[in-house]
Amino acid sequence: GAFLLPILSVILFLVFLAIPLIDPLRANIESFKKDYHRFILVIVLFLSLIHIQTLIWNLGTKISFNLTMPVLLGGLFFYLGDLLGKVKRNWFIGIRTPWTMSSDAVWDKTHKFGGWLFKAVGVLCVLSILLPINGIIIVIALIIVAALATVVYSYLAYRDLGLKGKKADKTEKKG
Repeated sequence: GAFLLPILSVILFLVFLAIPLIDPLRANIESFKKDYHRFILVIVLFLSLIHIQTLIWNLGTKISFNLTMPVLLGGLFFYLGDLLGKVKRNWFIGIRTPWTMSSDAVWDKTHKFGGWLFKAVGVLCVLSILLPINGIIIVIALIIVAALATVVYSYLAYRDLGLKGKKADKTEKKG
C-alpha cells in the first residue's frame, strides 16, 4: 500500500505523456501544450499530497481526511475549471460528449460553462469544511451535479446551435 499512489502517479504521468502522440486531434493539444503539461504536474502533485497525508497518518499524526480532501479536491476542481477554458477539442482532455466532439462551437460553449461551474464547485468544496457534517459527502454530490450539468449543457448547446440531425464535422474546420 505504501507504493500504490507513487506507482499510480508514474503510470498516469507516462499515459499523459503518450496522449498527445496518439490523439487524432493532436494539433489541438499542441495549441494548449503548456497548460497540458501544467495539468500533468497538478495531477501528480494532487496524488503526491494524498500519499504524503496517508504516510503521515500511518506514522501516527492523525490529520483528518474530512478536512484535507475537500480542500485538495476543491483546489483541483478550481484548477480544472481554469484549464477547461483553454482546452481545444481533443479525444482525451475535457468534457467529451457526442455533442462537444461533433462541433468546435459546442465544445467552446460547454467548456466555458463547465469552467465556470468547476471553479464554483472548487470553492464550495473548500467551504464545505466549515459545515458541521461530513464535507466529503457534499463534495461528492457537487462533483456529480457538475458532471451531469455539463453533459446536459453540451446537448442543449448542440441543439441550440441547430446541429441536431446534421453532420457538424463537415460544416466546421477540423482541429
